[in-house]
Amino acid sequence: MGRTMKISKEDYLETILVCTNKLGACRVTDIAAHLGHSKASVSVALSKLENEGLIIKDDWRILLSDSGKISAEKILERHMFFIKWFEHIGIDKETAKEDACLIEHAISDTTFEKIKSHLSMLDKDI
Repeated sequence: MGRTMKISKEDYLETILVCTNKLGACRVTDIAAHLGHSKASVSVALSKLENEGLIIKDDWRILLSDSGKISAEKILERHMFFIKWFEHIGIDKETAKEDACLIEHAISDTTFEKIKSHLSMLDKDI
């Protein structure tokens, strides 16, 4: 990525969801590879998520709890929406991904829903 971005707990949850959907299961090594972090730093972050009740460590895989899955699905929806919108208005793919990752964390649920509703009225492809 062109800009240095802090990895948030939402990024971890989204990554677990994406890896689980793509691979059928998610391991610490999958998360580390996806985020470009060491397995040690991923393990520390996962311990915090487990303490918050957002994930469950099951022998060799990482599972999302019900509340973790809700959060992950919400952030993934925002991420995909903004990538698609940014590319639709002519922003290159890499910049669209980076900017989507930044904005998905910065806006409220209300603002996101209003943007989504407004844009769906303007263009059914978004």
